[in-house]
Amino acid sequence: MNVRGALPGGAPLSAAERAAERYTDGEWHRLHPATPLLRGGIVFIAVFGFVLSNLRERLISFFVGAPDYGGDPLDAIYNHGWEGWALLGVAVVLLLCLAAFYLSWRMHSFRITGDAVEVRSGILFRTQRKARLDRIQGINVVRPVLARIFGAAKLDISVAGHDANVQLAYLGSTLADGLRGDVLRLASGVRAAEAGEAVAAQGPAAPGAPGVPGVPGAPAGASRASAVGDLVGRRVNEFLAPELDPNAAPPESVVKIPPLRLLGSLLLSGFTVFVVIVVAFLIWGASTGSAWLLIVVLPGLIGSASFYVNRFTKSLRYSIAGTPDGVRVGFGLLSTSNETLPPGRIHAVEVLQPLLWRPFGWWQIRIDTAGHSREKGAAGQPNTTMLPVGDATDVSRVLALVLPGLAAEEERRAIEAGMVSAGRDGFVGSPRRAAWFRPLSWQRTGYLLLDDTVLLRRGFVWRSLAVVPLARLQSLELKQGPLDAALRLSEARFHTVSGPVRPRLAAIDASTGVRLFEEVAARTIAAAAADRSHRWGSVAPSAAPGDGPSAAAPITDVPSSEEEH
Repeated sequence: MNVRGALPGGAPLSAAERAAERYTDGEWHRLHPATPLLRGGIVFIAVFGFVLSNLRERLISFFVGAPDYGGDPLDAIYNHGWEGWALLGVAVVLLLCLAAFYLSWRMHSFRITGDAVEVRSGILFRTQRKARLDRIQGINVVRPVLARIFGAAKLDISVAGHDANVQLAYLGSTLADGLRGDVLRLASGVRAAEAGEAVAAQGPAAPGAPGVPGVPGAPAGASRASAVGDLVGRRVNEFLAPELDPNAAPPESVVKIPPLRLLGSLLLSGFTVFVVIVVAFLIWGASTGSAWLLIVVLPGLIGSASFYVNRFTKSLRYSIAGTPDGVRVGFGLLSTSNETLPPGRIHAVEVLQPLLWRPFGWWQIRIDTAGHSREKGAAGQPNTTMLPVGDATDVSRVLALVLPGLAAEEERRAIEAGMVSAGRDGFVGSPRRAAWFRPLSWQRTGYLLLDDTVLLRRGFVWRSLAVVPLARLQSLELKQGPLDAALRLSEARFHTVSGPVRPRLAAIDASTGVRLFEEVAARTIAAAAADRSHRWGSVAPSAAPGDGPSAAAPITDVPSSEEEH
């Protein structure tokens, strides 16, 4: 087993990471014992609800005395004296289901080696999935409300490629947090550095904390009542504790969304406009005597209310923080999600502002990554939404977390200009003749090249600012149609992995486009050669502990969105 004390020059491992180290020994391990119940036991609850719903007539007849019209299967069983056989059949079905769930759990195992996470499962048809550590795009710890009752969580490891994720469902909640940290340490490239310091890091075992069963120093006579009380206390603390650990994320770096702002952003959305139109149509129909509209539209309006409630509750406790292993995004009130995006995995960022949000100064941030968690993001949105709603200060803080190179004052001023400026500033804009294609936004259309990043500004009604790290850029296309050629204009398209961000700039001067193409190509090569973010924990052998990532660290190729693993 790999014994690790601390990252060279970094903080010691947490208690959860130390407890999870025995699962990174390259051997096969099983999931949480409650996994069969959490994955398949919900079926019994659904069947039980179905049976109750079908027995409602019998219950009504029993209490009210309604007439019996016959045809009830239970009456047939009772009249023929088949009660024993029916109960035996139910018992056999339950036992078979339990046996299948147990066997599925026994056949479902995982192992974590120095270069991959592997999962094998299946009873009749065996499958084995493998995620390379250097291809990991993010790790999401998801705690559904039922799993939180059992102290369990899902570990969703996303890698580049279609349907290439590896999911460990379910693990102990503390174990999931510890394995997340251990896997990220392995993916960061610190194993070689740790191996050199393993002997120095080993020392006499620290005495265990008093009152912890099974740890040296714990009292031998811990009572069962106190153990139950501790278990209940831990579960309550898990429900009430913040989603992001304050010890792992400095409080001043965390961005939170006030509930009133969240509610306002949901009400001032395109869906609300649609609901208002439907209600107006319904009122018009009722005034003209078309009562059938009420029957058709009312269920949809009731569903709209549940839509708002669902999105609101799922976005509560939303927070973003920078950690040594990347950006961590957490959200949720009952069912929680906490995803870590390692450095170098974000290929493009877009800051956008819908028209209805402009009076309040609210913005949204979306990202492109090569892999996505299977779970939905906050408010049921795609997990490519990094910030559902925030003000300009939140945007600046989140961009500094996502792309640390934009944290300087000069870059912050450039981003602010890209968000709200109407043009005539440091951005290279479109010529006046571009007004034939962009009558409202031609003055806002423009780009700005920073050291290793390009900012693309566009949109007058719906403002948008795309930020593309040149080290992540895969190709650049310069396009010119017949109308563009007539006006000496061109369009630049920046190709990254597939996602909601579409980095492109239309209606720019043709000669400016050529100059942009050449300069971006040169800077992209230099940025890719200097990039070390994929092995953010690598330290050169000659570097002293604490010097941080070295330029001698290996470069990891950026996987495309089409790559399978």
